Amino acid sequence: MHRIVYLERESIVADVRRPAFPHHWLEHPCTRQAEVGERLADATIAIINKLQLDAGLIATLPALQMVAVAATGTNNVDLDACRARGIVVTNIRGYAVHTAPEHVFALLLALSRNLVAYRQSVAAGRWQQAEQFCFFDHPIRDLFGATLAIIGSGSLGSGVARLAEAFGMRVLRSERKGAATLRPGYTPFAQILREADVISLHCPLTTATRNLIGADELQAMKHSALLLNTARGGLVDEAALLAALRQGRIAGAGFDVLSVEPPTAGNPLLTTELLALPNFLLTPHVAWASQPAMQALADQLTANLEAFARGEPQNRVA
Repeated sequence: MHRIVYLERESIVADVRRPAFPHHWLEHPCTRQAEVGERLADATIAIINKLQLDAGLIATLPALQMVAVAATGTNNVDLDACRARGIVVTNIRGYAVHTAPEHVFALLLALSRNLVAYRQSVAAGRWQQAEQFCFFDHPIRDLFGATLAIIGSGSLGSGVARLAEAFGMRVLRSERKGAATLRPGYTPFAQILREADVISLHCPLTTATRNLIGADELQAMKHSALLLNTARGGLVDEAALLAALRQGRIAGAGFDVLSVEPPTAGNPLLTTELLALPNFLLTPHVAWASQPAMQALADQLTANLEAFARGEPQNRVA
């Protein structure tokens, strides 16, 4: 009988249906990294979200047969170590195809139309003091006709592209940074940096994409450009972004992710100075977290467990 241990149950708010095969189920609301080994000691199936499973830890778990990641990203799991042991690793796909792109556009519209700045001005009494029916203290830009560059053209990047086209934006799909060849329908990375009014990140975090956007890339962008990141915090050099916003090298940024979460040890993007700026918006990794999306995630998670038990693993990454 499978022993299933769910280490981060509170990472989703949804009804998680128990799988329809004989099993023992144990769940923990949350788990500290130091507790992972002990809690998975006898587990045959581990359900995790953001906890780390490195090669050393995996070696201490002889019963482990499956790691079910309750998210899309799997950079927290040593996939090579799992393959070497024959441990199946699955993830969740497509569940945020509507909610994450909508969050991207919530950030984009707020920044483009300077909603935070205008709200702050109204709260400070600026409207009451105006000599006419409105005031124009902060520039407002339309999305129509603007160029949006998407880095990462999976389901979420494609979802953002569909919304962008509905707004009348020109959409560029970025080729990989440093690529020797150009795929049909893609634009060179250096070109999208020069031409984009908005850059939206949707690629996984790997050794190749860590600090994908750094000081040089920020310098190459338009001064009027916006940078959006709802993928992974490590894609952007956060210190370089802080400097770029301070110096006005780009017009603004909207982020839903940080390099370390939760940011208990602080982060360059959490400075009081930066969070007070109306052209920097930071949300706590909730772009994926609409109620329908979380329920779809939970349903797919159970389906992944049942497919594994049948000997037909789905959504397999290792």
